[in-house]
Amino acid sequence: MSDQISNTGILLESGTNEIEIMEFTIDGNLYGINVAKVREIIMSDKVNPMPHTHPAVEGVFKPRDTLLTVIDLPMYLTGVPSDKKDRDLFIITNFNNLFMAFRVHTVEGIYRISWQSIQKPDKIITGGDDGVATGIAQCGKDFVTILDFEKIVAEISPETSIKLEEIEKMGHRERNNSHIVIAEDSILLSKMLTLALSKAGYNNVTKFNNGQETWDYFNTLKNEEGADKKVDLVITDIEMPMMDGHRLTKLIKSDDELKDIPVVIFSSLINEEMQIKGKEVGADEQLSKPEIGHLVEVIDHLLSNGK
Repeated sequence: MSDQISNTGILLESGTNEIEIMEFTIDGNLYGINVAKVREIIMSDKVNPMPHTHPAVEGVFKPRDTLLTVIDLPMYLTGVPSDKKDRDLFIITNFNNLFMAFRVHTVEGIYRISWQSIQKPDKIITGGDDGVATGIAQCGKDFVTILDFEKIVAEISPETSIKLEEIEKMGHRERNNSHIVIAEDSILLSKMLTLALSKAGYNNVTKFNNGQETWDYFNTLKNEEGADKKVDLVITDIEMPMMDGHRLTKLIKSDDELKDIPVVIFSSLINEEMQIKGKEVGADEQLSKPEIGHLVEVIDHLLSNGK
């Protein structure tokens, strides 16, 4: 039995600053995942264990023709081996060009809310910068913890994250003082991205935690003469509390003073549907994480064209 996630209307709209959250439970606690990351929900099945893997990796199974790694999400979150139940579900995801399965206990429903309704959790709650909660959303009467699935996968399988070796293989690069603005809510990815850009010669970088903070910064610049000359390029994630990357891109590209600043969407969610949305809001380029080498090549190209 499977529940295929259909392409809902939100995927056809651009820059609405809305998100659809799939709410699920683990041990009675409510968690959420962006529907754009979900491909289907299926009943849990027999999993073949694999040796020498992360403790939260159950193993692999093969529904139809695709071999999938299964992550025991209850084990990952609690550190305690979970009791496998026949009624457990597998959430099949696709992001960072990877298909994976995550074990959960129940799926409660899908809620469509504004990114403004999602707050960044306090560091006391998340355990500091390394917390796995990327946001707290209010879905109806419930507060739902939005999990950072990118961080979970990066921790379990570091080779799937940004590889600094891609930059090192480019050899010696001259310093470039072009001002690059980054909008990225993941502290881990923001640090890695900044380090990678620095290794590539781009060390004049300003970072913001979400699209709203970035847009507030641009509004401050607009009060000064030549705002478009103060920023040379923007790199933005899509999923961010308060304001997502599509909304930020649309605001920049709809502004007469800022529209010539190139915007690169760098996200784990880049697929055919998201490519359409990105084009509609005016993104100059759209790249899937963790292709950092390709990102640097695109930055080089856009800046060399004087865009």
